Amino acid sequence: MVETLNQLLLNTLKSYPKDNFILFKKEGKYVPISTQEFGEKVKDFSLGLKALGFKSNDKLIILSENRPEWVMTDFATICLGGITVPVHTPLVPEQIKYIINNSDATVVVFSTQELWKKIEAIKHELKAVNSYITFSSDAPQGVLTFEEIVERGKRMSQDDPGLFERTALAIRPDDTATIIYTSGTTGIPKGVVLTHSNLVSNCTALTSIIEFSYKDTALSFCPLSHIMEKIATLGYLHKGTTIAYAESVDTLLENLSEVKPHIMVSVPRVFEKVYSKVMENVLSSPSWKKKFFFWSLDVGKEYTRKRILKQPISWSLRIKNGLAHKLVFSKITKITGARIKFFVSGGAPLSKEIAELFFATGMVVLEAYGLTETSPVTTITTYETLKFGTVGKPIPGVEVKIAEDGEILVRGYNVMKGYYKREKETEEVLKEGWLYTGDIGHLDQEGYLVVTDRKKDLIITAGGKNVAPQPIENILKRNPYITNAVVLGDRRRFISALIVPEFEKIKEYAKDKNISYENTKDLITKEEILNLVFDQVEKSTSGLAPYEKIKKIALLERDFDIDKEEITPTLKVRRNIVEEKYKNVIESLYKE
Repeated sequence: MVETLNQLLLNTLKSYPKDNFILFKKEGKYVPISTQEFGEKVKDFSLGLKALGFKSNDKLIILSENRPEWVMTDFATICLGGITVPVHTPLVPEQIKYIINNSDATVVVFSTQELWKKIEAIKHELKAVNSYITFSSDAPQGVLTFEEIVERGKRMSQDDPGLFERTALAIRPDDTATIIYTSGTTGIPKGVVLTHSNLVSNCTALTSIIEFSYKDTALSFCPLSHIMEKIATLGYLHKGTTIAYAESVDTLLENLSEVKPHIMVSVPRVFEKVYSKVMENVLSSPSWKKKFFFWSLDVGKEYTRKRILKQPISWSLRIKNGLAHKLVFSKITKITGARIKFFVSGGAPLSKEIAELFFATGMVVLEAYGLTETSPVTTITTYETLKFGTVGKPIPGVEVKIAEDGEILVRGYNVMKGYYKREKETEEVLKEGWLYTGDIGHLDQEGYLVVTDRKKDLIITAGGKNVAPQPIENILKRNPYITNAVVLGDRRRFISALIVPEFEKIKEYAKDKNISYENTKDLITKEEILNLVFDQVEKSTSGLAPYEKIKKIALLERDFDIDKEEITPTLKVRRNIVEEKYKNVIESLYKE
């Protein structure tokens, strides 16, 4: 029985020998790393760290994009009894400094020269760091390379061949494996302390209810510094699934067609963009094409539902679905490489309409819910428990209940040890064995969880009405004319919104209507453009209650930016920062 991450790794290395254990892009094409080579690198880098003086319970920072060395470093560290502290690469130097100092890290591992510049800017303020290591072969002065550490480890391994395994197997389930800092949407990031038991219990529970194997290939796209991609990676390793690393957000579509993955974990924003593009093409098509698309959608939903539930499928339904797939769905599935068994969406709720579109094409999106504090998965939909508009049922070993005020509470082996050096905050969220998530939701009659919004984000209007902004924002983001939205109105007389328009669409409209403008900033001030977007807002939100409807909007000249701290690395809006930056714009919406 696997009880620690180290046992999981050693078991995988013995059980799944393969030439293409890892795939990564090198000189324009994907090249493989074998299981044996991966295991050797982990062992040698681990012992190299030991030779460097790194010891049990020491903390090591990983500041890097997704790549094989990221995972090698992670396992090498924990196999020594050390603790990894992943850092999101888009963070600014001040944020990086806070995490390094707060975690008491002694070693910083980074990938590129660009990231070294961020570290160099704060290096003189890093209290406990004694070693810097780069994945690059070209190291700045005073910095060691990954390969140099590997060579040190090889020498130690030759002197004592069994040292690595003895050290790795001495780790206990309750030992800390990682400290992951929350994205800080509402304040200063907190270090979530997760044990081997937390992560292994979550990994094994997920792999027991979701079917995939060593024959499959997964595309790793979300940052490994985020708990969602980390637990997915552990699941892939546990099953021997080949992992291919996407190069970047910009190359995602290219990488999908190259790798042709069976599995990919993503955030809703990616699915929203695909949905918007598809619907934009459909709605601009002739009437007969629109009708055929929606007919195909109905056929696809019925066919896929029966196939997943292993129910009999009639010949007529097979023929209809074949026609729909050939003429409609194949154009969508081709984007993903046409081999997808399932996607997993997490980090925020995915709208029902988007999930149904992917479902109809045969590309099932499994929705997961959880927090960094829950390692992270608490509930998930599976082939057997698909229910659109929900995030599924609790996974094995996890309990969920709803507090009187609607807050979601979680209990299980996956719940964190606590926040690092923050006893007060830990006591505020861990009470009598239950984690108070800060999310609002409910369990339906069949036990499926529906997440509504963050408790702190709930808007209470001046009239005393409770409005959940996130579902409204998700509706707006499905509109082809809207890229992003933040719904406002707490303690105000009515609901308003900051809207980031789809700039290509409004520029096309301006061209068609002969609206002259100097630049984007000038364009969004034009009354015709404001009216156009407001009409789209009203059209999208026609089904809302009167007190939820948006009465006024302001258009922004750019989307929210990670570098400006307006969104997290998983693309969630930091409301407090956005509201502060656009304070004057917001106030203008509420002037008489």
